[in-house]
Amino acid sequence: MSSDEIRAARLEKVAQLRQLGFDPYAYQWESTHHAADLQEKYADLASGEEVDVEVAIAGRILARRVFGKLAFFTLQDETGAIQLYLDKTRIQESMAERDPDAFNHVKQLTDVGDILGVRGTIKRTEKGELSVYVKQYAILTKSLLPLPDKWHGLTDVAKRYRQRYVDLIVNPEVRTTFRRRALTTAAIRRYLDQHGFIEIETPVLQAEAGGAEARPFITYHNTLEMDLYLRIATELHLKRLIVGGFERVFELGRIFRNEGVSTRHNPEFTTLEVYQAYADYRDIMALVEGLITTAAQDVLGTLQITYQGQAIDLTPPWRRATMHDLVQEQTGIDFSQFKTLDEAKTAAKAAGLVDLDKCASVGHVLNEAFEQKVEGQLTQPTFVLEYPVEISPLAKPHRDKPGLVERFELFVVGRETANGFSELTDPIDQRERFEAQAARKAAGDLEAPGVDEDFLTALEYGMPPTGGVGIGIDRLVMLLCDCASIRDAIAFPLLKPEKPDEEET
Repeated sequence: MSSDEIRAARLEKVAQLRQLGFDPYAYQWESTHHAADLQEKYADLASGEEVDVEVAIAGRILARRVFGKLAFFTLQDETGAIQLYLDKTRIQESMAERDPDAFNHVKQLTDVGDILGVRGTIKRTEKGELSVYVKQYAILTKSLLPLPDKWHGLTDVAKRYRQRYVDLIVNPEVRTTFRRRALTTAAIRRYLDQHGFIEIETPVLQAEAGGAEARPFITYHNTLEMDLYLRIATELHLKRLIVGGFERVFELGRIFRNEGVSTRHNPEFTTLEVYQAYADYRDIMALVEGLITTAAQDVLGTLQITYQGQAIDLTPPWRRATMHDLVQEQTGIDFSQFKTLDEAKTAAKAAGLVDLDKCASVGHVLNEAFEQKVEGQLTQPTFVLEYPVEISPLAKPHRDKPGLVERFELFVVGRETANGFSELTDPIDQRERFEAQAARKAAGDLEAPGVDEDFLTALEYGMPPTGGVGIGIDRLVMLLCDCASIRDAIAFPLLKPEKPDEEET
């Protein structure tokens, strides 16, 4: 049967249920247990044994096996699945007053995908299957569309993301991912709360998008008659709070960047940004290490995890190494020796680096060497330290090493997971860096932000020494849930509109 024919047949069953006086779209059901509770509580029940305690459970029918006077359904709720054992004699005796033909109706008017509520006792069948031995049932929701027969192994991955609700129904491991995501964010908030941080929400709509280099989404406010940007970071407003007297603040929220889509990038994503007054980047590294290991231990119960077949050891302390040292390890080049851009580019090209035309300084070449030769090799958790000032417009200059800043990035499985600084508190230096960015914006750089005058005013009132960090929550969830793509860690990732006869990319 085609999907249209199946839908028409099910609509006919909806009509039959209504003719019989039953509402195929119920208002309420009271359960006493979930499937996982019953599976755990009666794990030791012997085959053929019945427990004369009535239970009530509800869920979606995933499978039906119907015989003459017996039927066996597989019922799935949020926690797992359990078998329903339906016996004609038992059901007719219990439901005769309400529906004299109840057994035939459950056989004939239900389908895979329907949501059913049942009451009965617990029994393990002679074949060893723990079951709810049904006395009464109610059809709570009649499904009109069939579940896919062979969802596992579908090559059309985009359909799983587009119809995530179906993906969640038929793939329990997907529900596990989003349950773990919720546990991860809860563990993060709990950890920060225990360390004296408070969460304060900052604006999503901003007059000047700042705190990162990224192309923003632009919208328009009708009443104020002005263009606004969806935020590309929460940084500059959280720092305003530090200026205002809060010493430990954070926000876990959505960020929007109008840029490419890949297995690592989604235009809408979640970050955690944390700022601590009177701290520097080394203090923040310790905070990140403690926060992530605590979340992993809370969610997974271990610091020894596997990501896409690779063993990852999250046991602290994690490796700390400078960008210069890591690049030299992989290329043999000490970029600190170069005085001119041409010297750096010549050495980089000899080491096999490509696409250096946009590099405007030795620091940019160093960063390009890191991205091309080092980043993908950092499988175990590694803090990369001391970045060039040219690529770090919000970080404080290194106290001992000219041309560098006090910045770290955390890499795990070759991906940046956190980015932290000793925050720049000098308003004059900050203005110069903002103006350099604004000049690039005026020259056509779509990712360069402008000058945030209000933030500069805040800095002129004085911000205490501060350490801060941003952590990509989606990438952290990818790590803890073994997700190959960021779309697997986001419940409803953004997708192109579906077009007939066009393959999704």
